[in-house]
Amino acid sequence: MPKTASTQDFLEIDQIREGVVILKNKALRAIMMVSSLNFALKSDEEQASIIYQFQEFLNSLDFPLQIVIQSRRLNITGYIDGIKVLESKQPNELLRAQTEAYRKFIEDVVSGAPPAGRYGEIMAKNFFVVVPFTLVETKGADGNQLLGAIKIPVLTEEKFQMAKQQLWQRMEFVALGLRRCGLQAMPLTTPEIVELFWSLHHPKQAEVGYYPEVPPELAK
Repeated sequence: MPKTASTQDFLEIDQIREGVVILKNKALRAIMMVSSLNFALKSDEEQASIIYQFQEFLNSLDFPLQIVIQSRRLNITGYIDGIKVLESKQPNELLRAQTEAYRKFIEDVVSGAPPAGRYGEIMAKNFFVVVPFTLVETKGADGNQLLGAIKIPVLTEEKFQMAKQQLWQRMEFVALGLRRCGLQAMPLTTPEIVELFWSLHHPKQAEVGYYPEVPPELAK
């Protein structure tokens, strides 16, 4: 009976360790989560400065980068349930009516019902930069090209630590360049990388649980 292929057989990932993604061809990838900024609210001078700094950053790179934008639909069921509890416990009739109106407004925004529904689904966006490094970029690596075929190098512990150090230097360089653009970048840890890949392959189950604080005027 033929063996059923697992999901892992179709992925290019061999393992994830020490905050580094190791691909099946033994290439390394680090993932950095990057903050965002509201470019539209900046003045013309600030926008021009940001664009210039980003151009300078791109021109200074001697290795490729991958920019990934992840969108998740916000799941605010817990928040709505909390509002319902406050609504049921509200002794003041007027405040109860205001709480109910607020709850219905939030529900309409999320469900897409008019007029509030013009906003559509509420999405959370995360921004990532993927920094690569391959063993063939290091001296003495076993990546040799012969007749168009590249031999997959052997990833010993020594080579892994050496490549990881080079990868971390690239990440520091990327973080510095993005900081000049007004952005902050932080490397993901191993659990965070695992969660990221899981959410990419399970978008429905990975909807963000959004539980903001209840407005003070409704908590009285």
